[in-house]
Amino acid sequence: MVETEQTRIIIDAGPDFRTQMLQQPFRKIDALLVTHSHYDHVGGMDDLRPYCQFGEINVYADPIATEGLRQMMPYCFADNRYPGVPAIQLHTISSGQRLTFGDIDVLPIRVMHGKLPILGFRIGDMAYITDIKTLPENQLPLLQGLRLLVLGALRYKPDHHSHQLVDDAIALSDRLGKPQTLLTHMCHDVGLHSKVNSMLPDNVRLAYDGQTVEL
Repeated sequence: MVETEQTRIIIDAGPDFRTQMLQQPFRKIDALLVTHSHYDHVGGMDDLRPYCQFGEINVYADPIATEGLRQMMPYCFADNRYPGVPAIQLHTISSGQRLTFGDIDVLPIRVMHGKLPILGFRIGDMAYITDIKTLPENQLPLLQGLRLLVLGALRYKPDHHSHQLVDDAIALSDRLGKPQTLLTHMCHDVGLHSKVNSMLPDNVRLAYDGQTVEL
């Protein structure tokens, strides 16, 4: 979740979306940005229902993810929707298409999740990039000057066909000027939180649920 006093943006809504949001003040969601439509990133979208009292939820995704959402949640996009389903307004976006929500500017970034193109997002001086295996070279200039990088890193080994490893994440952080980097989307194989943090460079740490960073 990225928010100011005026604007709230959510990136993805995984299966524990309801549990996470119960810990937050109940207020309007101005935009929900979707990186891709794998279930662990959108499995909680049905729990947008309570927020629809503020109006339709505007959801932004690339063409592949848009089609995935329509297949996963057809009842939300039927001509005659069942009363009570989440009121979702689906918007198709693409990498490089600048977006503005209230006082927050967003730049979608192209990321490769194995062979699947997905989106990362640059928001001001921070970027959120999950499920990354590789980053196209032409996207690197769009990520210069970051203060905060939230970056997917599955584990140390073995290699994975569609996720980068911890050492890959460190190398990418280095190429981007070593911003404060929080590793996310880890599996249990990565190791214990305190032990891993002791081995990481000073600018890199494992993220944790409920963590808050002020920029």
